[in-house]
Amino acid sequence: MSHVRHLPVVVIRKWIVGKRVAVDLAGGVSFHFDPIIMSTIRILFLGDIVGEPGRKAVIAQLPVLKQEEALDFIIVNGENSAGGKGITPKIAIDLLRAGAAVITTGDHVWDQQEIVEYFPTEPRLLRPLNYPDGTPGNGSVVLETAKGRVAVMQVQGRSFIQPPLENPYLAAEKEAARLRADGVGPIIVDYHAETTSEKIAMGRLLDSKVSAVLGTHTHVQTADETIFPGGTGYLTDAGMCGPDESILGRNIESVVWRFKTGMPTRFPIAKGAVRLCGAIVEVDVETGACVEIRRLSRLIPETSVNPLEFEALPNKE
Repeated sequence: MSHVRHLPVVVIRKWIVGKRVAVDLAGGVSFHFDPIIMSTIRILFLGDIVGEPGRKAVIAQLPVLKQEEALDFIIVNGENSAGGKGITPKIAIDLLRAGAAVITTGDHVWDQQEIVEYFPTEPRLLRPLNYPDGTPGNGSVVLETAKGRVAVMQVQGRSFIQPPLENPYLAAEKEAARLRADGVGPIIVDYHAETTSEKIAMGRLLDSKVSAVLGTHTHVQTADETIFPGGTGYLTDAGMCGPDESILGRNIESVVWRFKTGMPTRFPIAKGAVRLCGAIVEVDVETGACVEIRRLSRLIPETSVNPLEFEALPNKE
C-alpha cells in the first residue's frame, strides 16, 4: 500500500504540480494548467538484516530492486547481519559493493570487536548519533548523488534498550537543523528504538525538518506509513530482512522453549525463505519533502539465498 500526498499529476520519477489559471475568452472562461516540474529521488530503506540468510538475500536482491523500482539511493540496517549480533568489516564491504549507499546499525553495533577500528575508515557505516563525543564513527553522513546531496542520520532510543545514550530528540533535532542549514534537501532518519510512542514522537518532532523517519529494531513491519502535515514520511518500523518462518529471525523451537521453560538457551538464526522488509520513499530533491512512501515486503525463495542449516532443537548453554 502506498501513501501519497495529493498532487495533481504523477509522472514516473517526476511530479508535476501547479495551479489552474483562468483566461477570459470571447464567450466564456477557459482554464489551463501552469505546470512546475518537481525533481525527485527514490530511496530504498531496508530494515534489520538478520544473519547469513538475510544478508545473502539482500546482496542478491539489491541489483534487482534497484532496476525494478528505479531506485537512486539505498540504505540498509546491518546491525544483526553477523550471526544476528553486530556487523563485521567484511560484511559491511559486501553490502556496499552490492549497492547499499549507507549502512545503519543500532544497539548491537559493537558486538563484533573488529568493527571498532573499522568505523573511522568508512563514513558510510553509521552508529547512533547520540553516543558521547569521542565514540568511534559518526551518526550521520552526507553523500553526493547524480541528483544532489542526500543525508542519512541514525539515532537510538532509550526505552527498554541498552546502553542508555544521550537524549535522542535533542541530538536529532540539532543535527537536522545543521544539515538543512548546510543546504541538504533529502534527509533520512533511522530511529532505532523499542516503543511505538517514542518513534511516533520522533516523527512528529522532526516533521518538516527531515524527509523521513523510519523505525528499526523490533523486526516487525508496521502498517502505519504516512506523510505528516509538514512533509515528513513516517513508518514506525521497517521490519527485518531475515528468515520468514522464524521468531524475529531466530529458530522458532528455541525461542518457544525459552518462553515455556524460562531456561537459558541459544537462539540460532532460522533457515528457509527470507522476507525482505523496508520502505521506498520519494523525496523532492530541492525542498526535502516526502511526496510518497510505500512499504516493501518481498518473500525470497530459499533456493535464492542458500541459508545455513541449523539444529531444530534448543541448544542449552
